[in-house]
Amino acid sequence: MATILDVARLSGLSKTTVSRVINNHPYVSEEKKKQVLKAMKELGYTPNPSARRLRGQLTTTIGVIVPRIVNPFFSHLVNSIEQAAYKKGYQVLIFQSYEDKEKEIAFLNLLKTKQVDGVIMTSIENDWKMIESYKEYGPILLCNDYVNQTVAPMIRLDQSKGAYLGGKHLIDKGHQKIAYCTGGLFDEEGKGKDRNHGFQKALHEARIKINPKWIFVDQHTIADGKQVMKQILEMDDRPTAIFTGSDEVAGGIIIEAKEQGLAIPQDLAVVGFDDQPIAEILDPKLTTIRQPVDQMGEKSIQVMLNILDNPETEIKSYELPIELIVRQST
Repeated sequence: MATILDVARLSGLSKTTVSRVINNHPYVSEEKKKQVLKAMKELGYTPNPSARRLRGQLTTTIGVIVPRIVNPFFSHLVNSIEQAAYKKGYQVLIFQSYEDKEKEIAFLNLLKTKQVDGVIMTSIENDWKMIESYKEYGPILLCNDYVNQTVAPMIRLDQSKGAYLGGKHLIDKGHQKIAYCTGGLFDEEGKGKDRNHGFQKALHEARIKINPKWIFVDQHTIADGKQVMKQILEMDDRPTAIFTGSDEVAGGIIIEAKEQGLAIPQDLAVVGFDDQPIAEILDPKLTTIRQPVDQMGEKSIQVMLNILDNPETEIKSYELPIELIVRQST
């Protein structure tokens, strides 16, 4: 495989000059640029994205797949990704999958048609085997979502730990009757399984049995949270606390509870997840699990651009910190 030194020798120029041409440095004469590009072509040398840009093979565009941009967590994550990408000379193309498998594949096809250089997936709808086939067309990075095998770079958080911290906090506050909301299903393998495990671990350690009537699945929005609260109010045996899968759901619960004359946290303690801006706007302010969204976006771009620069980069998983933020709702 040809190296930058081979290009320098064949072009009759210094390694520094070759590097300047590759990186599109402004202070290189057209004659020298032609010499370098000719040598690169003869040697079949493509060292990094800068060289590929000169040959029209890169778009300097990163695709980002999110379930719904209206979800504040994903809008803040995309904002972080876009800002980090812009600083490095890249633009971001946003795709909303709406948790639709066919739409996800349609977006991945943009890798195949070279309309994006790489794709950052913040959620996964299809089986990994289906997604993996697109890696031959460009790098795919998982941010927020992940797969168990080390088959793609991943920027992830310990979701199990987050749910465990939330559940344990409620137990430490003296609660035994704890409800649980999840954006997925309450099972061992589906979406949200890590949070499910973490919540169950906290209750198991305290020898608290989970009441199936207090498990609410497929909850995502403020409206969902309001409906959850209405269901709780209809119960003869009500929980005294609830751990939710998002600050939006928690917000809906608090709003509806107050409208129905309940006091938070005296009648119902509430824990959210994400630490979105809404957490500090709510009254009372929301206890929640903080996800470092800015770090996630910045790290995603850093890793993606490193892969584009060095295609042989070792595949790694990067875990970022997650923490409990205690406020007045508990």
